[in-house]
Amino acid sequence: MKVHLAGFNVDTKVLEELQDNNPRRLDITPEVISAAYARISRDPRPIEQIRQDARKEVEGARKSNSTIIFKMGHHSVAEHAVFNLDIVGVSRLAMEEVEKFRLCSYTEKSQRYITLEIDFIIPEEIENSSCKDLFIKTIRRQNEAYGRFFDVLKRQVFNKYPDLAKDPKKHGLLEGWAKEDARYITSLATSSQVGQTVNARVFELLLRRFASSKLSEVRNLGAMLYDEVAQVAPSIVIFHQANDRDNKTYPQLRDLSGQLCSVSKASEAVNTGEDVELVEYTSGGDDIVAASLLHASSNIDYQRCISIVKSLSREDKLNIFKISWKNLQFYDSLLREFEYANLTFNLVVSSACFGQLKRHRMSTITGQEYDVSLGVTIPESIKEAGEQGCFMAMVDETNRAYEEIKRDAPEAAAYVLTNSHRKRVLMKVNARELYHISRLREDAHAQWDIQNISRNMVAKAKEVMPLTFGLACGKDKYNEIYHNTFGCLTKVVKAILPEVRKIK
Repeated sequence: MKVHLAGFNVDTKVLEELQDNNPRRLDITPEVISAAYARISRDPRPIEQIRQDARKEVEGARKSNSTIIFKMGHHSVAEHAVFNLDIVGVSRLAMEEVEKFRLCSYTEKSQRYITLEIDFIIPEEIENSSCKDLFIKTIRRQNEAYGRFFDVLKRQVFNKYPDLAKDPKKHGLLEGWAKEDARYITSLATSSQVGQTVNARVFELLLRRFASSKLSEVRNLGAMLYDEVAQVAPSIVIFHQANDRDNKTYPQLRDLSGQLCSVSKASEAVNTGEDVELVEYTSGGDDIVAASLLHASSNIDYQRCISIVKSLSREDKLNIFKISWKNLQFYDSLLREFEYANLTFNLVVSSACFGQLKRHRMSTITGQEYDVSLGVTIPESIKEAGEQGCFMAMVDETNRAYEEIKRDAPEAAAYVLTNSHRKRVLMKVNARELYHISRLREDAHAQWDIQNISRNMVAKAKEVMPLTFGLACGKDKYNEIYHNTFGCLTKVVKAILPEVRKIK
């Protein structure tokens, strides 16, 4: 056996220094890795030798990449090239587009921990419209309100927690609580930055989506990203232009939706008043997960496993789950068999909450546009401080500006909305992923808005799959729930699996 580290992420400044010291080198590109790995399936030589040849013949490697990716259709070759990208000066609204892609890694400037400045984006659609002055005036008013609320909430939180306030080391924590609630009045035009890691195949998909975006900011960002990467890896980012799939599909669906809704009584808005609704789920989810656990630990086909599970008592089924949980630490993920149970939620979330929710990329998340008729999410701290009237006055001013901007620049009107404004989101998760969300977002240290959403999601999941979600909780409650669960573990489980394995 042999293992060799073929490459790793290196800061571009280091690579530039390497290039400056040896200007004849042409192999300072991830393309040689992709080309070498692409040849493994048909070249009997050792990988190290294949890579060595690729480094010597960079132009040949590039031609090979183009042939394999474009002519032969093996796009997975591009996944061996990985880019680290600094994305700076992008609005919070555009950041929602940046962070839509599952197979990327993101670390974004947090409005919870950093005191916001007054930087904001003026999109081209508004720059070239008659509502530019109104846009700027509204956002400046929002930023003034942010400063006011931050000062008020900072005083409030220091008074509320005097013991913490005595310790200077805790002042940052207390100020952070004030910041995270004050930001609910800031706009989606607020400037942000993110560090992104992405492989070339996903990057190519990102570029196509960006090129087809309705927002000029996103289109311009895509062009700038392509220019950066094309300099070092032109052969593995090929299909990056806008296409009909991305340009036309959703607009055509919106047209059809409008036609269907105009003649259907079902189009009448149904508002249950709930921010979290469980709209679909795997029927018999507990039995399916239990049967999947038996299937993975025996030589029995699934149909027989589900038959066995259905014949068991609730106590015996529970003990199957207990065995699957018994060796877990709070940081461990659930076994993969929990992915066979799915749940779909209809959510109404604030922009601030959505910014965190969208990070759970192994779920399926699709969202509507921001809708002022859904109202806003007001932090409880704002209410406790007696500032709800001022908060809503700013929201009302924002809504009036939004309606006026929408008439002149409809595609960009959402930029003026705030972190408190809401949208509808459809979110599908499997049980394993919902456990992960619960561990992270129900935890006492999580932000309150997404705590509320995730807590409600898990509560509704427990109603339909009580066994599957018996250990679901935030990290802070894990030890307590674990102790309650295993303090009375029965011995029945010792008999179940051995007997199951005997069945032919």
